[in-house]
Amino acid sequence: MTIIVKVDEAKADLSDLLAKVEAGEDVILARGSNAIAKLTLIPRADDVATAIAEIRAARARATPVTVQEILEWRHDGHHH
Repeated sequence: MTIIVKVDEAKADLSDLLAKVEAGEDVILARGSNAIAKLTLIPRADDVATAIAEIRAARARATPVTVQEILEWRHDGHHH
């Protein structure tokens, strides 16, 4: 879930906003109706679920590869 908070409100409620970020929510800081920054949780290096999600996202963006292409790559860089 994403929360939108005005900068002045964020100054007064920073501790509460950080607790929400730690709970998994994103916080957008806005001046008036203009979004200017985003507070989001920094994943821990040992967070397996985050690593899996990142790998799945990267795979979803990747171009599909054929079996023929994989077989051709086996010998790339080898000199005959």
